[in-house]
Amino acid sequence: MVEVWTPDSSLARFIDHTLLKPSASEQDILQLCKEAIAYKFYSVCVHGSWVAFCRKQLAGSDVAISAVCGFPLGAMATKVKVFEAVSAVEDGAREIDMVLSIGAVLEGRLDSVSRDIAAVVKAVENRAIVKVILETGFLDDRQKVEASLAAEAAGAHYVKTSTGFGPGGATEADIKLMRASVAAGTGVKASGGIRD
Repeated sequence: MVEVWTPDSSLARFIDHTLLKPSASEQDILQLCKEAIAYKFYSVCVHGSWVAFCRKQLAGSDVAISAVCGFPLGAMATKVKVFEAVSAVEDGAREIDMVLSIGAVLEGRLDSVSRDIAAVVKAVENRAIVKVILETGFLDDRQKVEASLAAEAAGAHYVKTSTGFGPGGATEADIKLMRASVAAGTGVKASGGIRD
């Protein structure tokens, strides 16, 4: 499931064209979809409430839909994250970007973190890829490694740097650390603060 970019690959096919601002309007989401089709991005990434709308706008294209879950705080109850993920998949999302429980990572409650992630993975199994957002700006290097390993152990397909709403964003150092922490079959995604 994890694709690897090579120099002869189109970079656009690895980009999730994202709009997660709470002020996003229908016109903004429509524009997001039009841009994703025009530039041949891999997906649009939106809140669950926009998935069905995006499915209609993207019909006939090869642009996928990614939906966030537990976003941006990760502090929701597991059953709420599961409901949110399943609802988005039923509306047409092929990928779920879930925020892990940041507080649990900070406290070292990694079994709890893994159970939270595993519940979402199981709920959308064989229907959607699950990417787990670590929100690296809150974590030290040891916690980034532990969170990456917990996500991988729970069956996540990717580990991802940040929401773009927390402190900091994607850094080269974090990407290298996360890549070194998980197996080759687990993807690593840079997110947050990437503008060019």
